[in-house]
Amino acid sequence: MPSPARWTAALTLSAAAVCGPLALPAAAAHAAPAGPASLYAPTALVLSVGHGERAADATAERAVTLSCAPTPSGTHPAPAEACAELRTVDGDPASLSPGDGVLCTKEYDPVVVTVEGVWRGKRLSYERSFANPCVKNAYGPAVFAF
Repeated sequence: MPSPARWTAALTLSAAAVCGPLALPAAAAHAAPAGPASLYAPTALVLSVGHGERAADATAERAVTLSCAPTPSGTHPAPAEACAELRTVDGDPASLSPGDGVLCTKEYDPVVVTVEGVWRGKRLSYERSFANPCVKNAYGPAVFAF
């Protein structure tokens, strides 16, 4: 007859073969590896637009998400173009300029755009009011076209 120690060893090996490795204690199971989760600095933005002169007073009519790393994505209708446009100004929407040859009426129907989030690891908070939607679309024709 086999010894109790042999039975214990045999049962342990059988259980490991059938059930997989033994579970770790709860504290060890929740340990996260140290270090970055990605090779890319985070870029995740939320863009919104609404009618009014200030974001605090305007109701957001539309909002989209935009992520530019590692690949352009989000709910923005043209993420690749918007990311490319933002890259030309190093992620600073205030540096976007109107396109050449864009003509807009002088109608005053203010719209306000906000951009909140992180661009290449740095916090970004931007708000700008435009005289009307045409002027908004002239600045950053891809970024603000949503």
